[in-house]
Amino acid sequence: MRESILQLLEKNSRLSPADLAVMLGLPAEEVAAELGKMIDEQVICGFHTLVNWDKTGREFVTALIEVKVTPQRGMGFDRIAQRIYRFDEVKALYLMSGGFDLTVIVEGATIRDVAFFVSDKLAPLESVLSTATHFVLKKYKDHGIVLEKAVSDDERMIVSP
Repeated sequence: MRESILQLLEKNSRLSPADLAVMLGLPAEEVAAELGKMIDEQVICGFHTLVNWDKTGREFVTALIEVKVTPQRGMGFDRIAQRIYRFDEVKALYLMSGGFDLTVIVEGATIRDVAFFVSDKLAPLESVLSTATHFVLKKYKDHGIVLEKAVSDDERMIVSP
């Protein structure tokens, strides 16, 4: 039941416990209780709306920053990750495998704001060895949702056997 609830909510966080109960063929009280448990256990960490900000007047930039760090004895990457995710500019932070250690997703009003964040807040942290910043030019798909309809010159109907 838990996984089914999570899969449905991941696609549409607006579903109520009653809606979920009907979709799953379960009692509403049971679904509501399970939702409460998952919230308490931080399995469900929030309910968000995905906004295509490119369709609004809001101007901002998003950057992906590759960060190489020195892990701390006994704490690994956790302590430096905690210091980084506390910055308001940081929207997401991931521990990675491969050529760098952390991926930091940040937003700023301008490229200059992101540059200031990297040079004055992120790079000076004692465990940070290097950074590489990449700016997002356009989002096509986010959180599993296609943000713009595909452009097609061929408007013929697809027919398959």
